[in-house]
Amino acid sequence: MKKYLAALGVLCALFAGLTTQTQAAEVPAVSAASALLMDGESGRILFSHNANEPRAIASITKLMTALVAAEHLNGDLSQTVTIRPNWTGIEGTSLYLKPGEELTCQTLLYGLLLHSGNDAAVALAEICAGDTEIFVDWMNQRAADLGMTGTHFSDPNGLGDENHCSTALDMARLGRACLENDTVAPILATRSITLEGRSFTNHNKLLWQYPGCTGMKTGYTRQAGRTLVSSAERDGQTLICVTLNDGSDWADHTALLDYGFEVWSRQELVRAGDTLGQVRVEGSLLRQVPVTARETLGYPLREGEEVALEIRLPESVQAPVTKGEIAGSVTYWLGDRQVGQTYLVWGASAGRDVISRDSHHTPLGFLKRMAGE
Repeated sequence: MKKYLAALGVLCALFAGLTTQTQAAEVPAVSAASALLMDGESGRILFSHNANEPRAIASITKLMTALVAAEHLNGDLSQTVTIRPNWTGIEGTSLYLKPGEELTCQTLLYGLLLHSGNDAAVALAEICAGDTEIFVDWMNQRAADLGMTGTHFSDPNGLGDENHCSTALDMARLGRACLENDTVAPILATRSITLEGRSFTNHNKLLWQYPGCTGMKTGYTRQAGRTLVSSAERDGQTLICVTLNDGSDWADHTALLDYGFEVWSRQELVRAGDTLGQVRVEGSLLRQVPVTARETLGYPLREGEEVALEIRLPESVQAPVTKGEIAGSVTYWLGDRQVGQTYLVWGASAGRDVISRDSHHTPLGFLKRMAGE
């Protein structure tokens, strides 16, 4: 069994980038009944206020409707459908679909997310599942897959009964999944578009007001109040913000996003190709081979936090060694929380140049054969 060595100073504090931060901003006071700020890449929670309390969520429900529909359609929105009578006349915000007209799934999905069309939600549900109730079951199953333990959907549009609810934390988890979806994410970031004679303008004012905003979804009902999920990107870092029942949601999201970018900026833990050690090679003229990180890792840190690393590598290795193959691993820790891990790979190749003493091709082997041994 190979012996593994931890790197010299197993828990080595990393201070890179931390000294560049200025005096930390104060934690914002928000008007929301529930609020949460999350780092989009790592999922780290940067701010939380009643974030696990289930509440009515209104039309931010449609983030799940869009995600499930996009996944079911495999990103192909070119399908043309004929609008059915039962998809029309839905209360609340509407695309005013007309029975018998033909539209693509693309138009319906943009109308769902930009204009918040309740009729578009019902149409997409039945196009995908054949039945709205089946589609809602899919929504709840997808919520379970994402770890949204405080969420229950009763419909695809958020008009909802008293059992239709979610939490700020769960909606942030849903937001992460939407940003990772190549079909949904570009729609959320669209300010306005005209499709098949219909013009849609995004209800999310932050797309115009907040630099770097990458979209998400608004909502409102009398029961839920104003609900909002937003996202923004700065210097390679994405933040997701959620507020539920918030009369000052635009201001609160601006304050929370500013706070996140200022106080919890993404720190690079290691860059792909960085050399993190050397391993002794036996059976080669090359005495040592460097090991390098296979991936770039980053994590949001506030001033004063220290990340430690643990490197696992063999004490030595037999040649040959091939550049790029896995050699070991490096793990990063913040206290007892693992915040990153990647493989270490050989940074160079090492051929087998030293021939075994027992080989018949060595001078010693030749003498043994001559002696009849």
